Amino acid sequence: MTSRCPSLTLRINDLKNDPAIARRDVFVSNCLAGHKRTRKYQDGVITMPIEYQHPEIIVSSEWLAEHLHDPELRVFECTTYLDYLLPGGDAPYRVVSGRADYEQGHIAGAGFLDIQNELSDTSSASHLRFTMLSPDRLAEALGRRGIGDRSRVVLYSRNRHVWATRVWWMLRAIGFDSAAVLDGGWEKWLREGRPTSTDESVFAPATLTARPRPDVFVGKDAVVAAMDDPGTCLVNALDPELHSGANPRYGRPGRIPGSANIPSASLVDQDTNTFVPAPEAAAAFKGVGADPSRRTMIYCGGGIAATLDAFLLHNLGYENVSVYDASMSEWARDESLPMETD
Repeated sequence: MTSRCPSLTLRINDLKNDPAIARRDVFVSNCLAGHKRTRKYQDGVITMPIEYQHPEIIVSSEWLAEHLHDPELRVFECTTYLDYLLPGGDAPYRVVSGRADYEQGHIAGAGFLDIQNELSDTSSASHLRFTMLSPDRLAEALGRRGIGDRSRVVLYSRNRHVWATRVWWMLRAIGFDSAAVLDGGWEKWLREGRPTSTDESVFAPATLTARPRPDVFVGKDAVVAAMDDPGTCLVNALDPELHSGANPRYGRPGRIPGSANIPSASLVDQDTNTFVPAPEAAAAFKGVGADPSRRTMIYCGGGIAATLDAFLLHNLGYENVSVYDASMSEWARDESLPMETD
C-alpha cells in the first residue's frame, strides 16, 4: 500500500529502541483537510505525506462565510500599497494605505488595519517604514481595535497576501496564536460573490496580553552572525531581479551573502491567489537547504514579503524561523555590511 501524495522520510530515533516496532509495518490512516494521510513505520523510518501542520491558520472563503457572525470573530483588511521611487532617494517607495479601496467595498463585517500608521514605529528613519512596535505597544494598538485574548482573528489583503501575513507574524511575535489568513484573499471572495459592504466595522476595545517571542523578529546583528553559521539557512523573499542585483531598488544592489532566493510570489498560485499546496512549498524550501533541524532566517525589502515565506514555513512545522525586520531597507544602506550579486 502506497500513498498517492508526495512523501517526506524522517528518521525517528525512538523507534530504534523498540525492536518490536522496528520489525513490523504499521499503517495509520486518518482524514485531515479532506484527504487521506498514511504513515508507514519500518526499521525506524517514518514515511508520511507532506501536509501543512497548522491548517487552522489558513481559512477558506467557505469557512469564513459560515462564521462571519461568530461573536468572537474579528475580520480585518490589511491592504497597503507601495509606490516605488527612483533609486537614490531617502526611501525606496512611498507607502499608500489601502483604506480608500476598503471604503469602496470590503468583506462584510471587516474592519481595516493601517499597518503603516497604526502598527509600525513611526519614529523610525524614513527608509524604515514598517519597524515592529514593542510587544506592549502593539498589543495596546490591536486591543484598541477590538482584538482581545479570546478573539479569533482572520486577516486578508488585496493583490498580495504579504500584508495579511505581516500582521499575522506580528501577532505571533507577541504570543497571539488565534489568527488566520484568508486563502485567496479579497479577489477570491469577490469572485465567488460572497457578502461585501461599504460600512466600516468598529469593534469594542479589548484587552490583548503580550507574551513576546523574542526571536520571531531579529535585527542585523543576528543576520551577521547567521552568515557564518552552518546551522542557519538564509532566505531572500524578494523577486529574482532584486536578489540577483539587476534592480538596485534598496541602494546597493544584490543580496546578503550566502542567501538563497524563494520569492514570496512563487508561494502563491497566480491564477487563484491561494497558497501553493504543502508539497510544493516544502520542495521549494528543501531545495535551498532549509531543514526543520536548522534555523531559517528570512529577509526581503522591509520585513513584509519575508513574512509570507515565514508563515508557510511555520505551517510546514518549522519551529525556528525568524524574520529580519528592517531587511534590505537597512542592510543595503549600511556600507559596512557585505553584499553579493550574480
